[in-house]
Amino acid sequence: MPTSPSEPARPAAAAAVTATAAAVTAADAAPVDLAVVGAGPAGLAAAVTAAGLGLRVALLDAGERAGGQFYRHPAPGLGAARPEALHHGWAAFAAREAALRAHAAAGRIGHLAEHHVWTVVPDGDGWLLHAVAGHGPEERAAAVRARAVLIATGAYERQLPFPGWTLPGVVGAGGAQAMLKSGLVLPGRRVVVAGSGPLLLAVAGSLAAAGAGVPAVVEAAAYTGYARRAGVLLRNPRKLAEGAAYGGALLRHRVRLLTRYAVTEAHGTDRVEAVTVARLDRDWRPLPGTGRRIACDALAVGHGLLPQLELATGLGCATRRSADGAVALDLDAGQRTSVPGIWSAGETGGIGGADLALAEGEIAAHAIAGRPVPGALVRRRARLRAFADAMGAAHRPGGGWTGWLRDDTPVCRCEEVPAGLVREAVRDLGARDARTAKLLTRAGMGWCQGRMCGPAVAALAGEEPAADRRPLSCPVTLGRLAELRPAGGAPAGQAPAGEAPTGQAPAGQAPTRPPAAPPPRAGR
Repeated sequence: MPTSPSEPARPAAAAAVTATAAAVTAADAAPVDLAVVGAGPAGLAAAVTAAGLGLRVALLDAGERAGGQFYRHPAPGLGAARPEALHHGWAAFAAREAALRAHAAAGRIGHLAEHHVWTVVPDGDGWLLHAVAGHGPEERAAAVRARAVLIATGAYERQLPFPGWTLPGVVGAGGAQAMLKSGLVLPGRRVVVAGSGPLLLAVAGSLAAAGAGVPAVVEAAAYTGYARRAGVLLRNPRKLAEGAAYGGALLRHRVRLLTRYAVTEAHGTDRVEAVTVARLDRDWRPLPGTGRRIACDALAVGHGLLPQLELATGLGCATRRSADGAVALDLDAGQRTSVPGIWSAGETGGIGGADLALAEGEIAAHAIAGRPVPGALVRRRARLRAFADAMGAAHRPGGGWTGWLRDDTPVCRCEEVPAGLVREAVRDLGARDARTAKLLTRAGMGWCQGRMCGPAVAALAGEEPAADRRPLSCPVTLGRLAELRPAGGAPAGQAPAGEAPTGQAPAGQAPTRPPAAPPPRAGR
């Protein structure tokens, strides 16, 4: 077996892994005990724990390798000798990835990499997961049957727009970290890191250690918000140590930390050249006369994370409002959703970080296997969830942030809808929610389907962002939809036994119409 996640599997082991993966997607395959969607910390922990408890598991993930967004791997061609240098907690991942390889080689886990699950539907007393496997011309349909499903789809960045945010060189804070972890490249030579949340400190430290100049970390919240939950902090000494380490890194690299400040405008022509930062009040309204310019050639900005819920909400799983204002899944003590047979773990239940995700994944595996959950695991989750709630409350965006939006600031990048048009829909046309604003302005009707602009449009419409409900979690070709099997019948487009498919004549007759053109993509 490989001793490191970067070490390739031996040919015999690789062949066994491939055979196991193929077996769970075969048309006549028996249902697996558990299908896990997402191979980040929560999904990986759940899969290897469940396999260790005797369950037969399918692990589906859109990525090439396990680890998710948190444990990103440098591209193989870069020859990174020490990928662990870009992560903390790498040992926890390495141990679980080694367990994944062992279980896959033994036939207990079918690891389906590059499988993007786009819907989950009832299938008798279990579930049928439809996925798109591969990319481009190699893309194909895949399906997995399972008695239980665990959704561990993670999160994506929350972006609050500002004038100039569409300039080249403005990237997400998580995007900057992803560039460094997977491509070993920097977004620029002089990078301002801005937004809100503990991710900013990690990003700034990583960029500075890799050689970038970081003139400032611009944090919209005040760290004094943590003081209200001092007991929670004291019960999480590892988190305090992490924070101290990030603070020490900023001091070593002479990075200035500005709290209660935000980037209110990015300047430049062909690329960002400078940003204006302004002092904020407690509700995140910019204070007049406090603006200052900071020169830079890149801006890494993000205002926390949002749970990725499309699969779960498409199934009707109940949601709740988390401490950071985001919509998260409502889960019980065993990580069950409100839909029987569907569990969830990790960021989908509220943003909390990798350590919490690992604990929740293991708890869910025990619950699904019908085994008692170790008390230490339950206590660890409670401690880490309390810290996550304190963190979310401290960095929750204030409603006044829309004050830095000029009317000509693009809010929906896909459809090029400015803030002024949304404000007009609210002021003059009676829009009182994001859905009505979308119908009146097209904001949220583009390629991302409101994933990026949804929070901003909701804020301008005067409401909290609602649960994201959509039938498909990603764009899918019409051909893939046509292949779905109707209840009790053959797949759509495939004739029952003894009949010719539509458009194909019986032997000896001319076809009634020519073959269809290649299908376009659905999802806009």
